Amino acid sequence: MRIEGGLKRVLVAGLIAGLLAVPAQAHGRQPFPGENAAGFTELTQELDHFAAQQNELDRSDAQQEARDREQEARDRELQRKDREQEKKDREQDKLDRMQDLYDAGREALDDGKYQQAEQKFDELAQKNGPRTDAALYWKAYAENQSGKRDTALATIAGLKSRFPQSRWKKDAEALEIEVRQSSGHPVNPESQSDEELKTLALQGLMNSDPQRGMQMIEKRLAGTASPKDKAKMLFVLAQNGSPEACEVLGKIAQGQSNPDLQRKAVEYLGIFGGNRAAATLETVYTNSTDAGVKRAVIRSYMISGNKEQLFKLAKGEKDESLRRDAIRNLGLVGGEKELQQLYQTETSVGLRREILQGFFLAGQSDKLVQVAETDKDPDLRRAAVRNLGLMGKSDVLQSIYTKDPDRGLKEEVLNAYFIGGNAKALVAIAKSEKDPELKKRAVEKLSLMNSKEGNEYLMELLNK
Repeated sequence: MRIEGGLKRVLVAGLIAGLLAVPAQAHGRQPFPGENAAGFTELTQELDHFAAQQNELDRSDAQQEARDREQEARDRELQRKDREQEKKDREQDKLDRMQDLYDAGREALDDGKYQQAEQKFDELAQKNGPRTDAALYWKAYAENQSGKRDTALATIAGLKSRFPQSRWKKDAEALEIEVRQSSGHPVNPESQSDEELKTLALQGLMNSDPQRGMQMIEKRLAGTASPKDKAKMLFVLAQNGSPEACEVLGKIAQGQSNPDLQRKAVEYLGIFGGNRAAATLETVYTNSTDAGVKRAVIRSYMISGNKEQLFKLAKGEKDESLRRDAIRNLGLVGGEKELQQLYQTETSVGLRREILQGFFLAGQSDKLVQVAETDKDPDLRRAAVRNLGLMGKSDVLQSIYTKDPDRGLKEEVLNAYFIGGNAKALVAIAKSEKDPELKKRAVEKLSLMNSKEGNEYLMELLNK
């Protein structure tokens, strides 16, 4: 058991003083060399020196304990952040899976595989996600195309009952009329519909008589044509590129139809609208409550290279998910100056991590190096290292590994080398690393890579 330094000095001093106070002969011993005041002073000085060393050891132990507690606190905080991020990732994965189902269903419709489309949209509808009403509409559409008219009518009734305020309701009612009118008539999925022929005719009319063609398109967009055919008409309209065509697109983009058609109009404004579409897109974004529509606007800003609007949303949008989208797309259009400004002012670690991803997409390795070497947040430094690894910046990673004492950062460098397939760098670390745990990590990764350099080093270890 360790005795506190000050207490030990008192005990030893008392013992020596007691010995000096009693004559040597009383103890049956020879006198101490220099058993006098000078000798006592010398012993006291030695004792003070001993106590100082002991106190220094105590301070060192206390400092190490403090560092350990701080590291434990940082580890707990990182684990908490990781749990939060995992939760967000799970939620996003769920949304992504539903989007994949929706896209697969639409693709099956385009290919005339109506039974497969029906299954996809039925599965999506049962998940009760944010696009359930759209899934029910397209399920009814596929059922009608397969000749299941009674089933289609039941699906439409379910949509209208469950979602009385849905923007798909108008299209569902138009489909209901079509189903009732065509009851008793067989459907041949392989034959081209009149709607497709009309769309082709409209395309020719837009070339020969744009004004008349525009009137016809507006009429059909407001009528009972299917969303699929309305989307084709939107494309014909967008290709025209006239101010009148942009105006009609703008009306659809502002919500005068179902959400799918609205997003398609927003997309076409980004592709074909040019600078004239910027004001319309801003209005759409401001007035819409649909996150999908807002994301479509962000993508349109990216397509048109509108850094100004993307920067504005990256700074001011209240929804963190939408801000992430804006930041990511800002990287895709090369907005490195804007990203740098955002990084300096942003306080959210999650959003700063997204900005690092923006630097990666913009190819700005120098900004990532700066964060990896100087940022105070170890989580952000690790994220920067991860992106540097994906960019193949081996020399920079080696320098970071050598200079930075953070163990977590060193492990991230090892991960970056592994992902990048840099066996040579891992071998160099495994040979020089003094920390047995980090050395083990490097060897573990080499054992999974099946590289020439790595295998040679593994054989070298086995032959020792």
